[in-house]
Amino acid sequence: MIFLMNLRLACESLLSSFLSTMHLRIAFALLAVLVYASCAVVPETGRRQLMFVTPNEEAQMGLASFDQIKKEEKISTDPKANAQVKRVGERIAAAVGRELPNAEWEFVVFESDQVNAFALPGGKVGVYTGLLKLVASDDELACVMGHEVAHVTSRHGAERVSQNYAIAGVAALTEIGMQAKDVDPQKRALVLSAYGIGTTIGYALPFSRLHESEADEVGLRFAAGAGYDPRAAVSFWRKMAQANAGAQKTPVWFSTHPSDEQRIANLEKLAPQYMALYESARAKY
Repeated sequence: MIFLMNLRLACESLLSSFLSTMHLRIAFALLAVLVYASCAVVPETGRRQLMFVTPNEEAQMGLASFDQIKKEEKISTDPKANAQVKRVGERIAAAVGRELPNAEWEFVVFESDQVNAFALPGGKVGVYTGLLKLVASDDELACVMGHEVAHVTSRHGAERVSQNYAIAGVAALTEIGMQAKDVDPQKRALVLSAYGIGTTIGYALPFSRLHESEADEVGLRFAAGAGYDPRAAVSFWRKMAQANAGAQKTPVWFSTHPSDEQRIANLEKLAPQYMALYESARAKY
């Protein structure tokens, strides 16, 4: 995998003065075998991904997290808001086209000014009232909910956990190797600090932005397949960009998300691809 190849080059550059080449090759050969045996594929895009977490484990974590959120946050009793979220959510769930492990679909509205929504493994979806105040139609809401469900069907959370396992594993091997070579503690700390910064900026954050773009693509397919206009994603994100206009922007390479401008441009390219699916699905509702 490209991720592992780049990680290997970065680590070899950092550690070449501390560890023998033979030790490095053995360590990364073992890691490569483990990674190769732990690959999965995102069904909707065909992208290969590192995966150490089983679907059942992922579903159980999602169910436990959702139960905790419902205990900690205020659940809305607004019948109109709940009806809208349930109506859109059930159509999105049907458009997924394949069952999630242990999926028990549940759509909950939470009282909060957050302009946000989320989905968790197991079919659990939460929408905040702040988001419902911004969306102008079921179409816009469907694009947001489709995006969140796409994160789950693409197993992005489990992939992030798996990547963290791999990164932590390399760090542990590095620490063990440097201790074996009796490297000065200050130099060890410097190497591990550089490794942490490098993997965050060079791997973790780019993958997070990739996940967002992939969820945009897959989410539009879900929204269109449920009979909702995929072009609504563009109008929604233009409103989001306007709402964020006065906020201080983080440089893209330090961000977990693409910029609003990048996202809108990408959605403008993607939406026309799903118009035929939308027109076909709309006839069913």
